[in-house]
Amino acid sequence: MTAKRLLITGVGPGTGKALVQRFAAGGYDVAMIARDRERLMAIEAEIPGTRAFPADVLDTGLFSGVLDQILDDFGPPDVVIHNAVGGAFGNFLQIDPAVLDRNFQINVMAFLHLARRIAPLMVQSGAGTIIATGNTSALRGKSNFAGFAPTKAAQRILAEAMARELGPGGVHVAYVLIDAVIDVAWTRAARPDAPDDFFIQPKDIAQEIWHVAHQPRSAWSFNVELRPFKEPW
Repeated sequence: MTAKRLLITGVGPGTGKALVQRFAAGGYDVAMIARDRERLMAIEAEIPGTRAFPADVLDTGLFSGVLDQILDDFGPPDVVIHNAVGGAFGNFLQIDPAVLDRNFQINVMAFLHLARRIAPLMVQSGAGTIIATGNTSALRGKSNFAGFAPTKAAQRILAEAMARELGPGGVHVAYVLIDAVIDVAWTRAARPDAPDDFFIQPKDIAQEIWHVAHQPRSAWSFNVELRPFKEPW
């Protein structure tokens, strides 16, 4: 049998790599998109069944060309995960408006371009899954997140519009909201006194996204929220 295929953007050392590991372990061939060529090539060398396609999703022309290459060399994906993210801290008076625009291009427009390229192929086949990874900023606009939260809220609404459009055609769209601090090197360094159970583990995020991607059609989720058991909400 031909292996199923995952296409994922934003493959970094945390959630992105954990998702690649989980889907590869589940028998998927994985096409990985990220800006950092060296890191992406290292992941390709480490995890069998993966292919690195270095690209910056901000460069729409390059991104489109890479998607064409993936479809030609790799084949149409069964699952797409938009994990690329642009973020910034600062209130609306402090942020450079260009930063908000940049984050919108990564979080919303790149997701739109990705879905417009892949969704018609899924509709044609009558099956497929598209998932965006989000966070708490998709639900509320705290003061210091003015350069970020508006873009994640827009991303969630775009995903919902896609879900309503594509669901009847057999394509599952879901938004996985991560209400937690992800356990990676820089968050550990920023919170050296935090206990282990303060953080959410990338492998556990990946396991839940695997579950969402394989839900039966009679019980699809759209909004999925993940948080550690001690997370105040």
